[in-house]
Amino acid sequence: MKNIKKILFSGSVFTLLFLGAGCTKLNETVYSDLYKDNFYKSRTEVLQAALRPMTHLQSWIAPIRGDGYYYHAEMCSDQVAWPQKGRHAYDNGDHIRQHYHTWTDNEGRMRNAWVGIWTGVGYCNAAIEDLEKLNPGNIGMSETEMKAILAELHVLRAFHYIKLMDLWGNIPVVTQVGLPANPATQPRAEVFKFIQTELETFTPQLLPYSAELVGRIGQTGGYAMMAELYLNAEKWTGTAMWDKCIAACDKILGGTAGGLGGAPKLAPNLTETFANTNRTAPEALFQYAYSNKGGFVWDFIPLFGFSNMSAALDVGYAGNNGYVVIPTFFDTYAENDIRKKEWFLFGPQYKFGTTTPILGTEEYNGKPLIYVNTIRRETEGEVSGPGGMTRGEENSGARFNKYKTGRLSDPNYRENHFMIYRLTEIYFDKAEALMRKNGGSATQEAVNLINESRKRAFSDADWQTARYTPATLTMDELLAEKGREFIFEGKRRTDIIRFGRFNTGTWWDHTATNNPNREIYPIPSTQLANNPNLKQNPGY
Repeated sequence: MKNIKKILFSGSVFTLLFLGAGCTKLNETVYSDLYKDNFYKSRTEVLQAALRPMTHLQSWIAPIRGDGYYYHAEMCSDQVAWPQKGRHAYDNGDHIRQHYHTWTDNEGRMRNAWVGIWTGVGYCNAAIEDLEKLNPGNIGMSETEMKAILAELHVLRAFHYIKLMDLWGNIPVVTQVGLPANPATQPRAEVFKFIQTELETFTPQLLPYSAELVGRIGQTGGYAMMAELYLNAEKWTGTAMWDKCIAACDKILGGTAGGLGGAPKLAPNLTETFANTNRTAPEALFQYAYSNKGGFVWDFIPLFGFSNMSAALDVGYAGNNGYVVIPTFFDTYAENDIRKKEWFLFGPQYKFGTTTPILGTEEYNGKPLIYVNTIRRETEGEVSGPGGMTRGEENSGARFNKYKTGRLSDPNYRENHFMIYRLTEIYFDKAEALMRKNGGSATQEAVNLINESRKRAFSDADWQTARYTPATLTMDELLAEKGREFIFEGKRRTDIIRFGRFNTGTWWDHTATNNPNREIYPIPSTQLANNPNLKQNPGY
């Protein structure tokens, strides 16, 4: 694990040095020779280049900023929002337009997401082109290892394309650096075929997932991507692929794709997978490796309250009072659901380990801070009604507490990895595919899969009434339970689109648009201006 992190960091430094060199007036031939002829002399240098796309991945996949894939996968959905809270968080109305589905093709955050993900595609393409030309025997590598590394790059590139296709639908397919200069838009179905071919070809060539691959992609990650692709195939192409989804899930569930500890296993509790020791979490299928010790920390400040929350958790970081749980979704958790206590900051807030209240600094300045399940101006007398996206206060809404970073004194403080795919998702994917094959009704196998996950959220005494049966696990309930289980994990937009709720659904301060064109975002206007071969998506 330590070696992988060193390679990630040094690979990032190498690329920055190389890219920066082009800005000097030194002989350009020197830099060209450095990259093409003098660099690939060892296995370590090959890994540095191959893992450069992975170092870039964190810039858009995880909730570290408010402008990547995660932002656009969550802010338009029915679970979380980023409302204005007094003088804070209006932010040019960006988050409000996301909640109302009134975005335009000139959104700066959307443009950053587009550029960020496409930059990752470019890094993948560059590494594939370079490594395909190498003779592994000349640098002390086996053909088998080089083949697996190239497969990893192909699968990682396919992952980028899944997310691009998810957000924008109709996009170009580019596999060479700079060629063509102005790639043309391809229909979503054609993009899907490209991704499907890449994953079906290269996932079997990946190494089984193991501790040595944490922070990289093994077979579990590839098959999880395939499961996601096939689960959404009917929506993305018009052709259902439920059997293919089930087969991909079974590759993981059967243990043949590897896993941490030999085969992936469901965590026995709700905290292990998100703890600051989750680098060895048995549920992990593909995780982004962060490390406070390695100087590459996961900085998820939008998810928390102001600096006063540092005392509540005994941590050295603060938040920007950003994301809150939408009241109508928070209400879907039963009071005896353990997730409601473990994964959120809610109610009175105290200094860690004491009964000393944390005090507010804005609307509740000098008063105890109590997070409430409303988003309205209660200090101004608005004590009833739904409130709205511009009506928040500093205590509005339950807050994120799913990933536990540990206290300042913890030797693993902020060592959390970000889970991109975990085993529980495969349970849900297979259950949904089984139910859709069965006309939307639950089979006993589907019920068993969901109950295996859900039982962690209830005490033994409560489980008999909380467990699902084939009669109670409807499609509506499956969607609701998946939302409760995967809140804050960047999955919700894709799910409610697949279930037909994105345009027709009404929640809290969002009214149904009934506009199917809103299921994909517009290609940013700046990209259309730069590339005449791009075609804007319908409705924009």
